[in-house]
Amino acid sequence: MLKKKITKILVGTNNVGKLREIKGLLPKTLKIYSTSYFKIKSPTENGKTFEENSLIKARYFSKKTKMTRLSDDSGLEIDILDGAPGIYSARWGGKKKNFVKAMNRVFKELDKKNKNWKDKKIKARFICALTIYGPNQKTISSVGKVEGHISSFMRGKNGFGYDPIFIPKGKKITFGEMKVLQKYKMDHRFKAFKKIKKFF
Repeated sequence: MLKKKITKILVGTNNVGKLREIKGLLPKTLKIYSTSYFKIKSPTENGKTFEENSLIKARYFSKKTKMTRLSDDSGLEIDILDGAPGIYSARWGGKKKNFVKAMNRVFKELDKKNKNWKDKKIKARFICALTIYGPNQKTISSVGKVEGHISSFMRGKNGFGYDPIFIPKGKKITFGEMKVLQKYKMDHRFKAFKKIKKFF
């Protein structure tokens, strides 16, 4: 348990979309710093789960800056692909993390599994692991998930990452077609943050 409320924090991500979403969740009174402010490169993410990778980043950036760190590791799991891309979600976009390339790879992998996949509801989920880590503080972790299925084509220009091909359960539109506030209220990052917001 943290001894006192957090008043400033380093959000350790070089992903502009993630940073924007996390800032939108955090209290307006909180002083927020990004890794780009300190010009620190990201560590090697060699964990086997989202939780492990989130902790690796949290510890790394916290030790580099001596600040309390909020880290995020998230991605898309597709059942028929045995959970892929999973923790490799960003890497499917190549060195430049091109998510159009990554989404096209999803379609190619689904074609290999089942040529008629577009006629089915391909179950998938977004997962987000958040970790708070700082000097003289215990580690706080949380995980959020949102279930859904894969769209047969890219839809919408909002959000980021795989949002244009993910349709959340009970909805008919993708995250990429949703307005920002509509997505915030149901996505995996919001669900993970709800479990740790009392510390801010």
